[in-house]
Amino acid sequence: MDSTTLANRAAWDKAYEKQIRAYDEMLAEAATGATLVASERELLRDILAARPVVVHPQSGNGQDDIALVQAGAREVIGVDYSETAVHAAQGRADDLGAACRYLIATVPGVPLHDGCADFVYTGKGALIWMPDIDAWAAEMARLLRPGGHLFIHEGHPATELWTWDPDEPRIRPDRSYFGRSFVCDDDSFPANGAVMWQWTLGQIVTAVVRAGLEVRRLEEYAEPFWRMGGVDAAAFRGRLPNAFALLASRPATS
Repeated sequence: MDSTTLANRAAWDKAYEKQIRAYDEMLAEAATGATLVASERELLRDILAARPVVVHPQSGNGQDDIALVQAGAREVIGVDYSETAVHAAQGRADDLGAACRYLIATVPGVPLHDGCADFVYTGKGALIWMPDIDAWAAEMARLLRPGGHLFIHEGHPATELWTWDPDEPRIRPDRSYFGRSFVCDDDSFPANGAVMWQWTLGQIVTAVVRAGLEVRRLEEYAEPFWRMGGVDAAAFRGRLPNAFALLASRPATS
């Protein structure tokens, strides 16, 4: 593990330790399945109806995993490099009787065999932690069985450019859509000096296609998937892209 990844893992462990104090609150939220948003449910309805085995790389706090089981998944295998996050996620899943299990591992490098997943779910703040988008996409394709699906629901690459000013949208002078990386703000999450990697929408789609997957849907949304502290920024009021979803499949004959 390189020094940046090690430092990022430490930042996440520190942030997740704070979440442990909100365990009961997060357990109550997980029970509602609310973290799987309406646009995700619409795009995934038929896939989840088939009761897939799901692998969720960078599963974080595991809230989405419980929601996926509630929505039809037979089993969700979460993978994250934060031991703190994995233990808390497993505890919540066990408390709710959800068919989720967790592995502590980096991505790429998931300790699961090729073609083990009917469905790979990733997103909501995952790709910005990947220093090599092509290696990430190849790992997602490796995990999928022929005919399986990859789904990404993420912050739009442009959303990191917007200020949180309440009066009108502005572009941050310290950010670039084509920048390589930046340090997470102290008033964001996980803070603690974490380094985030910047990928354009074109780079993400191209990496998925290079990995041998076929893009089925690409959607963009004005509503961010998450608002830090419930912030009501002008950039979040319908004029600018703040999230996207991508659904791809591995060819059945591959």
